[in-house]
Amino acid sequence: MDALIDTDAGAASRNALERRTRIGADIRRRLVAHLAAGGTTDMAASTLQFGGSVYTDPARFAAEKRELFGKTPLMAGLSGDIPNPGDVILFDLAGPPILITRDKDRQLHAFLNVCPHRGARLVTECTAQRRLVCPFHAWTFDLDGTLMVIPGREGFEGIDPCTRGLTRVPVAEWNGLVFVQATPGGGRIDVEGFLGNFTPELAQLELGMGQPVKSGVLEARANWKYVLDTYGESYHFARLHNQTLAPYFISNIAAFDRFDRGYRIAFPDVGVRTLVGKPEAAWPPTEFAAVHYLFPNTILFIGSVVPGKWYIQVFRLFPGDSVGTTRTHFAVYAPRDGADDAYRAEVAQAYDATAHVVMTEDYRVAAEAWDALSRSPGARVVFGRNEIALHGVQQSIAQAIDMPLE
Repeated sequence: MDALIDTDAGAASRNALERRTRIGADIRRRLVAHLAAGGTTDMAASTLQFGGSVYTDPARFAAEKRELFGKTPLMAGLSGDIPNPGDVILFDLAGPPILITRDKDRQLHAFLNVCPHRGARLVTECTAQRRLVCPFHAWTFDLDGTLMVIPGREGFEGIDPCTRGLTRVPVAEWNGLVFVQATPGGGRIDVEGFLGNFTPELAQLELGMGQPVKSGVLEARANWKYVLDTYGESYHFARLHNQTLAPYFISNIAAFDRFDRGYRIAFPDVGVRTLVGKPEAAWPPTEFAAVHYLFPNTILFIGSVVPGKWYIQVFRLFPGDSVGTTRTHFAVYAPRDGADDAYRAEVAQAYDATAHVVMTEDYRVAAEAWDALSRSPGARVVFGRNEIALHGVQQSIAQAIDMPLE
């Protein structure tokens, strides 16, 4: 039976790789065509204009925190972040403190990270746990949230331990992605229903093969949606990133695909210019690379740190304590199999380089722009047709909170 499972898993992985290769080849073909046409790009049907208050209005911000970050499935990490029984993930950025565990049967559970005795935080570090022991009075819980031990039990006569387990929140694991919903109660998370027609595009990425290398939190003094917009277009590369990204990537050219509330977008590196005018049979092998937006707040980048060495970047953007602050959890992953210390060191260096560019360029300008918008009542913004990915993001968010852009 194990051999059959391994064979099935191997076939699925080969199919996913073949599909990524086909899609990568199609993306590159489209980018070469844009270059051959003189520098065109995929475009929206029209521009999109709306008031700057979309980024500054406290009432809209409150609705987003309630509807998007309280009631919507959110990516809490990859399976590689919690691979073994006893491993835990702490997930606090959406609002309530949440604890995700993997039990001895390898099933995931998620709870409020709050002891039902006196409200103390149960776990404060992502270290392996055999049992969950409250640091205040040592109430002890199994990894499935069941209350196991009440020290001084005689002092709690009439209290039924069966009713004092940890408060559950919905959790789901799907194709290497871990989702939680921050509001206690509720039913099962229907991941594929949530993703819609984005489902096969994310499944083919084989995110379960990712092993964490480095992570941290990047702070921005701007609204989370304004910050999110910086990931979906290369129009700004030539000016803002003229010394960092522009020498390596061509500005304002993209191949874009919309999937319900998500998208995939790819930008050409400068080497694609050498393919213009050459027969496709003479092109080098394709390496899949693209940015993926997972509604409402996650950016996934799959690419190569150097040719032949793929890695994953994950940016999860969360609203801060006020309408004008954002906390981004940024993490990078190397392949679980075949990544030696040198490979992982290159991925860690890519984390450092990316974080530097994001903080000193993207987030700096986002903070300046948001400050200007917040001080300019009646200001309006416009998304160009070439900023096609941003249209769908802001429209989907506005629809989800039932507050139109206009």
